[in-house]
Amino acid sequence: MKKQLLGSTITLIIAGLCSSALATTGKTADWSYTAPTGPENWSELSGEYKRCTSGQAQSPIDIRNAIETERAPLVVTYRPGTATVLNNGHTIEVSSAGAGSITVPSGDYAFVQMHFHTPSEETIMGRTFPLNAHLVHRNAAGELAVVALLFEEGTHNPTLEPILTAMPTQKGDVATLNALNIADLLPTTRHHYSHAGSLTTPPCSEGVRWHVLSTVVQLSTAQLQAFQALYPMNARPVQPLNGRSVHVGG
Repeated sequence: MKKQLLGSTITLIIAGLCSSALATTGKTADWSYTAPTGPENWSELSGEYKRCTSGQAQSPIDIRNAIETERAPLVVTYRPGTATVLNNGHTIEVSSAGAGSITVPSGDYAFVQMHFHTPSEETIMGRTFPLNAHLVHRNAAGELAVVALLFEEGTHNPTLEPILTAMPTQKGDVATLNALNIADLLPTTRHHYSHAGSLTTPPCSEGVRWHVLSTVVQLSTAQLQAFQALYPMNARPVQPLNGRSVHVGG
């Protein structure tokens, strides 16, 4: 990945992207999830967004035909601490300084932010889930790794509740959580699908390492409806695999 692209990617992630974004330079190009500024037209909104159409390793994808692979497990070392909850106009984003990191075969990545999509952006064998979270991480070289967590309707999720309760209703507003341990959101097993991909919002930069947890966690119908009251639909459609392989293990 070119240094310039990497720098732009980092700036976008810190501002709320992987999945929610502002342009890195110049005036922000408005984008959304519905016409005329929806995913089918992102590449036409700005020269910085051309890869949303031209890219050959775009995310999200429909996960199927995964290859069983013996590889190092996904190791999570998150720490509890204070967190901020931002409504960035595209999703709800949670950040926490010094929240910890993950270790994957390519190395260590520090937690940057987490945000949510409804319905899920990733699908498994065509199955869509009502909500998912993307946990964004960055390594010392500025490269990105995302852990994707899938939710289904079921029992109340106590870890998710403080985030949903604190969600600001207005774009740009921020709330503070006195204590949050992101590890409590994750299932105990770290079995996951991994593949090369991209940011799922403009500028759709590639070179992102994706790790989609195969164990689905639950949230209540009331919790799902609370998020959807703010964002009824904020998911990019699945993208062509274009010959990429998906591995499963860990």
